[in-house]
Amino acid sequence: MTRESKTDEEPQADSAASGMRDSTLAVAQSVLAAAFGVQSSKNRERDFSEAGVGKFIFSGLVFCALFVGTLVTLVYWITRP
Repeated sequence: MTRESKTDEEPQADSAASGMRDSTLAVAQSVLAAAFGVQSSKNRERDFSEAGVGKFIFSGLVFCALFVGTLVTLVYWITRP
């Protein structure tokens, strides 16, 4: 019986990890779509109903930092003497 309970728990752990990856991917897609201004109303409604605002704030700040860092590096690389 112990063996059966272990096999029952493994798919749940995999589905939880898969759900977290799906959630992370959905947040990343939403942040990128918002940055370009092409977010669909269906996805926007899904985001506001399912996910917490903290994920989006953190992801947006990371995206902005990476974007600004990339621009600064690119400008520095182009204009260096």
